[in-house]
Amino acid sequence: MRSIGINYAYWVQDWDVDFVPFIAKAKELGYDQLEVNGSTVAIMSPWGRSRLALEAKDKQVNLSYGLGLSPQFDISSLDENIRRSGVAFMTQMIKAVGSMGGGDIGGVIYASWPGRLAKGEDKRWYFDQSVASMRSLMSVAEDNDVMLNVEVVNRYEQFLLNTCAEGLAYIRAVNHPNCGILLDTFHMNIEEDSLENAIRMAGLYLHGFHLGETNRKPVGIGRQPWSGIKKALDDIFYEGPLIQESFITPKGQVGQDLSVWRELVENADLDVLAAESAIFIREKLC
Repeated sequence: MRSIGINYAYWVQDWDVDFVPFIAKAKELGYDQLEVNGSTVAIMSPWGRSRLALEAKDKQVNLSYGLGLSPQFDISSLDENIRRSGVAFMTQMIKAVGSMGGGDIGGVIYASWPGRLAKGEDKRWYFDQSVASMRSLMSVAEDNDVMLNVEVVNRYEQFLLNTCAEGLAYIRAVNHPNCGILLDTFHMNIEEDSLENAIRMAGLYLHGFHLGETNRKPVGIGRQPWSGIKKALDDIFYEGPLIQESFITPKGQVGQDLSVWRELVENADLDVLAAESAIFIREKLC
């Protein structure tokens, strides 16, 4: 049986918040896992990280860590000072997660988010820089029991990895068991000819899976081909977590960064929608 989770940012307007209250909320609404902001965890005090880890243990909720690297920490940068700063920041984050028992760090951890390719540039330059940086992080990831999962995202958010095939080329270039691929149904709906075929292509390299409807509404109230997605996940024997990553409120920095410009669900009760999605995910995808 696959575990299911939800991203804390579903409820908030700003990225940097106290994650602890959302652990109990996730549990009460039917989730096994809470995904929090890895960038925030990286700069937490040891006390703050211990408090978060202890609360998760007490509530029997797993933690995972998601992020998109800011431009000053872009490990694909052609500016060596920026690239080194990014490697140092990722190292700090990996060690922080390691101090909490390890786990999965996923997202746009291979370049800046958002990111655009300037006219006349070759994205292979950035690919090679990023792969070299990621390789340098593998030993510290292994030592801290951390899995680094590169998320394939749509062309409007980043240029480097837009399809599963591109993501696989990246992790094969890194060539380390602590580097996997993270797929997201919202992004896949934009970029892949077939969500099901992309999942099968990922195969055993798939270590994380984000769920969202085609417009990022909560799972179960849209038109994603969930039965086909489940069949593809079954075909590759995927036993990792299914993390709902829905954003429907146009407020604060979260809404701004994710281009949410209207209320996607009128008069939404976020907790009710999350609970209904949890039931749907368990029935249709686990």
